[in-house]
Amino acid sequence: MRFQGKRALVTGAAGGIGREVVARLRAEGARVVATDRDSSRTDAEAHLDGDLLDPGFCDGLPGAARTALGGLDLLVNNAGVITRGDITTVTDEDYALTMGVNVDAPFRLCRAAIPIMATGGGGAIVNVASCWGVHPGPNHPLYVMSKAALAALTQCLGRDHAGQGIRVNAVCPNEVNTPMLRTGFAARGFDPDKAVEALNATVPLGHIAEPDEIADVITFLASDAARYMCGALLEVNGGKPVG
Repeated sequence: MRFQGKRALVTGAAGGIGREVVARLRAEGARVVATDRDSSRTDAEAHLDGDLLDPGFCDGLPGAARTALGGLDLLVNNAGVITRGDITTVTDEDYALTMGVNVDAPFRLCRAAIPIMATGGGGAIVNVASCWGVHPGPNHPLYVMSKAALAALTQCLGRDHAGQGIRVNAVCPNEVNTPMLRTGFAARGFDPDKAVEALNATVPLGHIAEPDEIADVITFLASDAARYMCGALLEVNGGKPVG
């Protein structure tokens, strides 16, 4: 029961990784606020759904979670989007969506959550960045720059707020077998099962990550087992480099 008595806010709680994170936190004693566009299918103590592109929603979300749970100890910035295509093909709308969800929302949520955690004696924030933000790959400039920004933010906040008992770290996955990945393949005309099978063959461990394998690392970083980690970018890639 690593999270007995802890109060947590998890974004992207309706997605593959988010649902696993919420389930693990609750199974080990935490009370959780889930947020997404629609997180009703994710079991949680409270649902505070909305649009992460709305600055006011993001600014108020940690405080609303504190009100719902009586405090806030953990924040998992899991929500994210992937925009593909080289810089000559992406649009202003692609840019606004990618930076809004992947950078602006975590920035605002951290800014609002840190004072709450400091008042409560500390806490932990886990950001879901990407190996692609640490080792840029081809044809995803918006995604790469957004996840690089989130990785840099993690390192800065990890140093700046460690003295307040607030640990900020990031997990950096490579490909993960989520509905978002599969719908992306389908939208581009690929059979999702065959596409995932082809990706599996590129990974030294034999398969791309399943959501629970990333959720395990997220909950580790949120737990006291990672109590001496702050500002870390933990790559979880099955041995597969970005390429």
